[in-house]
Formats: sequence, structure tokens, C-alpha cells
Amino acid sequence: MEKIPYKIYLTEDEMPKAWYNIRSAMKNKPAPLLNPGTHEPMKAEELAPVFCEELIKQELDNDTEYFPIPQEVYDFYKMYRPSPLVRAYCLEKALGTPAKIYYKFEGNNTSGSHKLNSAIAQAYYAKMQGLKGVTTETGAGQWGTALSMACSYLGLDCKVFMVKVSYEQKPFRREVMRTYGADVTPSPSMTTEIGKKILAEHPGTTGSLGCAISEAVEVAVSTPGYRYVLGSVLNQVLLHQSIIGLETQAALNKYGIKPDMVIGCAGGGSNLGGLIAPFMRDKINGDLDCRIIAVEPASCPSFTRGKYAYDFCDTGMVCPLAKMYTLGSGFIPAPNHAGGLRYHGMSSILSQLYDDGLMEAVAVPQTEVFKAAEQFARVEGILPAPESSHAIKVAIDEAMKCKETGEEKTIVFGLTGTGYFDLVAYQKFHDGEMDDYIPTDEDLAKSISALPPVD
Repeated sequence: MEKIPYKIYLTEDEMPKAWYNIRSAMKNKPAPLLNPGTHEPMKAEELAPVFCEELIKQELDNDTEYFPIPQEVYDFYKMYRPSPLVRAYCLEKALGTPAKIYYKFEGNNTSGSHKLNSAIAQAYYAKMQGLKGVTTETGAGQWGTALSMACSYLGLDCKVFMVKVSYEQKPFRREVMRTYGADVTPSPSMTTEIGKKILAEHPGTTGSLGCAISEAVEVAVSTPGYRYVLGSVLNQVLLHQSIIGLETQAALNKYGIKPDMVIGCAGGGSNLGGLIAPFMRDKINGDLDCRIIAVEPASCPSFTRGKYAYDFCDTGMVCPLAKMYTLGSGFIPAPNHAGGLRYHGMSSILSQLYDDGLMEAVAVPQTEVFKAAEQFARVEGILPAPESSHAIKVAIDEAMKCKETGEEKTIVFGLTGTGYFDLVAYQKFHDGEMDDYIPTDEDLAKSISALPPVD
């Protein structure tokens, strides 16, 4: 296939007119989704009852380099894109580091995070298919907020299953979703058969993204005119989020800057995959010598302590099998974890890149994350989301290493959103009520041992 020059998709205001598919550059493609019954690769017609038709095409396409952004989605993006790439001069000064630190700020939209980039795209394709509405899950609430906004804009119904611990800890995110017209249910719930089963097996559970996914999929496939949409993990989501990395690279190129490291927080992989996409392409092609670092919570360490294997994408075991770094679909993170990043597995794309040695990963405890968040807020004037603060923590660590060595390295990290709806977590941190629960080897072995046998 003839490669299309990327420059034709870049407008004068540095906002891309196409999404970039990192799979097109990968030497080893991500393993395909498998039918849980037959263990054969999933076909488009098998995914049709769950996902929108156009999104299925994007999900399964390993070769197309660029996907043009539909005009209506592009016009919506204009409300808040291109998002700013900021030089953190004040943070550099406070740290006394020779490193140059840049952050791509995705919190300058009503949803407060990068999630809107994919939410509007998925809602658009649902609308074009003539659907009545969509179902989804949300962990910390950013994805549910973004999707409810997108659905409101396009006149679609939106049903959100919110992880119960977040539903209780983050009531303001819940209310923003309801303001946009979404129906929000704490998960697991008694409104679905899978929810009832999970509650029977785990009474009093605080939930997980895997639980919420199961419920959302059940409702989608059993309700005419609905489909399920997901805010992370899937190939299609990383595709939409590539607009983050494309804008970042365009801004850096304008000043002849090449990063020495690109850092992003990692839960399911949406923002990290989007941020690193063009940089990873250049690294694979030998055009860039750059460290790419995934930062995950020590309480849900998929990359650093998980197993690279096929696993169910959900706790109810109704979704396809994906090959990924996973802690097991039955893993439920400790309820005292204040951020999102609660998913038991990792994007198949990022898992393959990590397994190929093209990425690094580090797990960090949450009190250290909040210390970094507070340090950043005090000098840069933005209250960061707990998720974003994982990347801030490692960016600061790397900048301090530069201080020790005197190296003037260029650090780029993703600031995925704001933390103004996460003040309960900040309060617990300030009041000394937050701890650093880290699962034991025995905890992880139990859930990992239940991985499905796949040849």
C-alpha cells in the first residue's frame, strides 16, 4: 500500500485531519481478538452485535496508516483542539534540573480529560449507524463524563456503569454525567444478570472495570438499537487518541526538538498509546532514539507484574479474549486506590510493544503520586488528575536524575486531565488517610491462575 505523506493531514493550526494507526508500523502486529468459545480470531460479523460497524473496521485494521477524521468530529475538536504543549519552566526551576520538561495538556475541555477525543468519534459512528444509544463503563469517571457529553451533543442515549468505589468516592463526576443526560449505575449492580452473579460470588465488592464492562455489554446486546463503546484498551481507541501524539510531535518539530523520553500513565492504554504513536513509529523506523515509559499504579501493576497471555476483557467472561499483559480478569484492585487506571489488563498494542522491548514500564505507589501532583500544582498552576500524576511522578524522577548527572535531556509527558473532581482523594492524602496498598504475590497468583487455557 502506498504510504500517504502525513503533512497533507496537518492544518495550519497544527490540528491533524486524520488519526494515525501505529499498527501499520509495527513489525510484530498485536495478537488478534479470539472468540472465547472457539479460540479462533474474531470476525467482523461476530463483533457486530456489540460494536458499531465502522469501529469494527478500525479495530481489525492492522495496515491502513491514516484514517481521515470525519468533518463533524473535526468540527467538534475545534472547540478544544489543538491542545497546548507547555514548557514546564516553573517546575524545572523548582527542581533545579537542567532537563527541559514539556507536558501535553488534555484537560482544557468540559469533560476535563483526553477521553473526549475518542468519545465524540465513537458517538458519531453510532449516530451515523442510526442507533438510539450506547452503553459503557467508567472507572474514575473521565470516560463516562466524556461520553455523556458527546452523546448529548449528538442526541444519543447514554447508559453508564460506574465502578462502585468511584461512584461513591467521586459523586461530582457522577453528577456531571447526569447533567449531560446519562443514566449512571454503580457496578456491580442488581440490574443485570452478570451483576447479580458477581454480587452473589463477591458480596460487598467495590467493583472493577472488568465488572462494569460485563454489565455494559450485557445491556448493549440485549437492548435493540444500542451498542457498546469502550474508553480505552481497544485498537480503535488508541487510533482516535493518536491526535494527542500527532499534535505533540508537530509542535516539537516546529522548534526542531526531539524528545529523549516520552512518559505517560497507563491503565488500559488510551492516552499512552495516543501520545507515543508517532514517536514509536519513528523509533521503530530508526529515526528517533527515545525512551518510552509507561507508568502504572503499584496497586494494579499489569505491565510490571502481570502475565502476557490471552485473557477475558471482562470479569463476567462474556467478551472476546485479548492477548495482553494481565493480572487476570477476576482481579479487583483495592478500594483505597484513588486514581483510575484500575483495569486488570493492558492494550494489546502496548502489550506487544512492551514485549518487543520497545517500551519500559514502572509501577509507583499512590502517596508518592500525590506528592508529585501537589508539587506540580504548586508551581505550574494546574491541579492534575490522579491518573496524570503517575506520569508527573516519573517525569520528576527523571528530571532529578538529570540534575545528578548534569544532562540536558528533553522530557515529554502526558497531562491527561484535571483533578478538580478528585478532591476527596486529595483530602485523604492531606489528612494522612491514604496508604500504599500493593497486592502480594499470592493475591496476583490467585487471579492469574484462572487465566483461560489458550494454545
